[in-house]
Amino acid sequence: MSISFDNALGIHEKALGFRAQRAEVLANNIANGDTPNYRARDLDFAAVLAEQNDKTSRKQVGLSRTDSQHISAAGIELADPALRFRTPFHPSIDQNTVDMQQEQASYAENAVQFQASFTLLNSKFKGLVGALRGE
Repeated sequence: MSISFDNALGIHEKALGFRAQRAEVLANNIANGDTPNYRARDLDFAAVLAEQNDKTSRKQVGLSRTDSQHISAAGIELADPALRFRTPFHPSIDQNTVDMQQEQASYAENAVQFQASFTLLNSKFKGLVGALRGE
């Protein structure tokens, strides 16, 4: 009898990785708060979840070349569908879309969600260890 970590841990492992990646994106936004023409970005959890669910049933989009001089799309890597530019609430003169208060609030919210995912994952591991010990 073997233990399947995918079944035992559920989505918490992927959620923890997503939260870490989102923390990096939000920290990058905060670091570039004064950079002219910088566009704030954020990750969309729903898009990541949908991508994970559709990974096995992903459909390939075909492009047709109507002329022999067109560039083929083979080998072109599509951008991460979850990484999106954020729409600013207040336009700035230097075209920077970072709203420092929104970024800090999003970062704090993400930190709380990261801690929650980590706690749930930790409790799953404690349950597995208890099952292995026969407790």
